Parts: sequence; C-alpha cells; structure tokens
Amino acid sequence: MKALTWHGKRDVRVEEVPDPAIKEPTDAIIRVTTTAICGSDLHLYEVLGPFIGEGDVLGHEPMGIVEEVGAGVTHIAPGDRVVIPFNISCGHCYMCDRALFAQCETTQVREYDTGAALFGYTKLYGEVPGGQAEYLRVPQAHFGPIKVPEGPPDERFVYLSDVLPTSWQAVEWAEIPDGGSVTVFGLGPIGQMSARIARHRGYRVIAVDLVPERLEMARRHGIEVIDANDTDNVPEAVRSMTGGRGTDSVIDAVGMEAHG
Repeated sequence: MKALTWHGKRDVRVEEVPDPAIKEPTDAIIRVTTTAICGSDLHLYEVLGPFIGEGDVLGHEPMGIVEEVGAGVTHIAPGDRVVIPFNISCGHCYMCDRALFAQCETTQVREYDTGAALFGYTKLYGEVPGGQAEYLRVPQAHFGPIKVPEGPPDERFVYLSDVLPTSWQAVEWAEIPDGGSVTVFGLGPIGQMSARIARHRGYRVIAVDLVPERLEMARRHGIEVIDANDTDNVPEAVRSMTGGRGTDSVIDAVGMEAHG
C-alpha cells in the first residue's frame, strides 16, 4: 500500500509499505477513505526527529471502511464506516473506567512516561503506524472506532477523530460558569473550534491571536478578539474588556513552538 513516511527533518515521502494485518484479537483493519493533517504533525516535520524512526508511517486523524476484525471485536464489522480516534485506549483499565482515555494504562508508553499510545506519533507514544495511508491496523478496536452512518460526506465526520472532541473537551474542562466568560489563546483549528463551541454554549468568548486572517475568522462567528500585535500586555487588554476582573476561565490553544 501507499503511505506517508518520515525520513528526516522536512523530509516526508509517499511510498510503498507492507499492508497491515491482524495481530491481536482486538485488532481491526480499515481502508482509509479520508485522513487529516494535524498541527501536531508539524512537530514531527521539525523538532521531534530524535523520537521517530525513518520510514515510520504518519497520521492520527483517519476514517474509513472496516475490512477485517479480530475475534474480540464485536461492535463493528466489515463494511462499517468508522472514525478512528487518535488515542488508542482499551476502555476497561483504571484510567479508562474514569473516562481518562488519553491516560489508558494498557497502551501508555511507560518507557517515556507518556500517556496512551497514539497513531503515527513517535516512540514517545508507541510508534504505532499511522493513518496517512491506504490501510490502517487499529489496535484496541473493540473500544476505539466510532461507527458513523452512510450518506453524508467524510468531511462531516473526520473531525471526530481529533480536533472537534479536543476542542469540546477544552471547553468542558475549563468549567466556565453559567453565563460566564472565557479567553481563548491561539486561533488555529483547536482555538477556532473551542471559541465557537463556547459561544454556542452561551458563554462570552474573547480570543487572542496575531494572524489577521485568524482574527477575522473568529469575528465572523461572533467572537470578540484581541490582536496581540496591538498590545504589549494581553492580560491587561483582557481585564480592560471585563471590568478589571478578567474572564472566568482560560483555554490555551497555542500549543508547542509558540515562538513561531
């Protein structure tokens, strides 16, 4: 099959690699129909080279059609259309029982003291072959894949693999009080979605960025914005918009390499 593979800093290539196969009863194989490129993938393109091997298959935001399942997988079957969440979780360990799936004790990589394994994301997270490929082996497929209906285009569903639930969870964990307010730092995809979700849920949203197009996109969706280029003191700018108190909550959606 063809897959996107890593070969060094700023060196990724589409090339032929072996087709995946069932290895465990809880595995599934899917034929990938759509996969996204995450902002996190840019870290692999630049700074996380020491933790990734030449030829590793990238990608952690796929969806597709189930081709084959192991004996332990019963909630999906060949022919089903599924979205694959980026984190690989068992669904029954101590952490999963507490809905802390990104800390799954079954798949976490103890050698590096990290959380649950991820698709296509370095030795730090299990070095599991990723989804920017024609086919994908899905470990823990008895729990992870999300079955979605036929009909609507992939674009309606692929965001469920990573960015939409990440953004929703950011708003959820920010614990904004009823009728409250939140500042969102960073208006990339996660920040844009977090801001819109918070607005949708009835909160006042102030968003901070320094890219004009990102600021304008947020404005179009009813978000108040602060252009970081226009102030030397962003916290004071937030306070000036909120009666001197600041917002009730804050969401950091800047991510790594904020220096640009």
